[in-house]
Amino acid sequence: MSSRMEAGVGLPDAEGAPSATSTTNARDLRKALKAGAAESPRRGGRPATGTPPHGEPVPGEAPPPGTDAFPAALREALGRRGLSLERVSERLRARGIGVSQATLSSWQRGRSQPERARSLRAVEVLEEILDLPGGALRSLLGPRRPRGRVAPARGEGAALQVLGEDSVVEKALGERFRHFNQETGSLLIHDVVTLGASGTLSNLTTTNVLRANRAGADRALFVLSFDDEQAEPLDIRVTSGRLGEATYLKGLKSLVLEIHFGRELAKLDTTVVSYAVDVSPSREPATHYERWSRANLHEYLQQVFFHPDALPSGCRRYFRDQVGSPPRAQRRISMNDSHSTHVLASRCKPGVHGVAWDFDTGE
Repeated sequence: MSSRMEAGVGLPDAEGAPSATSTTNARDLRKALKAGAAESPRRGGRPATGTPPHGEPVPGEAPPPGTDAFPAALREALGRRGLSLERVSERLRARGIGVSQATLSSWQRGRSQPERARSLRAVEVLEEILDLPGGALRSLLGPRRPRGRVAPARGEGAALQVLGEDSVVEKALGERFRHFNQETGSLLIHDVVTLGASGTLSNLTTTNVLRANRAGADRALFVLSFDDEQAEPLDIRVTSGRLGEATYLKGLKSLVLEIHFGRELAKLDTTVVSYAVDVSPSREPATHYERWSRANLHEYLQQVFFHPDALPSGCRRYFRDQVGSPPRAQRRISMNDSHSTHVLASRCKPGVHGVAWDFDTGE
């Protein structure tokens, strides 16, 4: 199993107070999240229906001047029609227009806006799906960005150096990838990887200490990628923070988590996010686990626990400059009496840090 994940965007829309533990059980996850997104609560915990809050458009009226009109009108139209982003994405796809739920979510929250020809065409079809007059949404779009290639945002450029172009993470995040990691950065990460009796990944538990790069950060994104499509998330538990979104993208074999901090951070303030994911058995035993990081980490600790009935013949640590590049700086590491091994790295430079192991397949 390979995991390519990192603390992501601290997004500035404050949410309601978090619960002590957020849990998605296996049955609910399979029903609601297996093929798409679970929408995070609306701002301030407001319900999706009822009297529109101050600053959002009343049905049938033009959005008030000076507001971000397009996302407000899109949210109102979606709420009025009672359509989920998953359903809207399916209807667009039926018209030959592929727009992911992540992109639709980004549009309705004002984090990005449609600009490319395909996206503008999607807006026109959205107007039909949402029973809006022609041009009702498109006329509310702000000015386009300058023509030509736009230089990547700071977080996007750093991520591209490690992930490369057109990565699974970029596809999973959609337009959110451009602003990936602008608000927060990781200081310390602790991954605990647990393998089952068949040698396949059973559970992943992560604790991430984040620091705000600017005031107002209140959430982070994480992307977990699996090597085998049979390995799927069964249960998600957030023990520090609150689960706002859990989207399993089966075609990409990736899970996107948005975890809320429960408060807005001041600049340079820190917070701790902890979550655990139970995984269904894959076809083949896992052979490695790796973590990518776009920035320097103060410290990274990875522990791998093996089942007594599936012990490896050897373990080694390694480093990659970029996802998919040949591993280097390989070094053998030992196991202890608890059938586990670990790697502790300090002052980690950007790149991919991993642990690999070999199972003796002989009779």
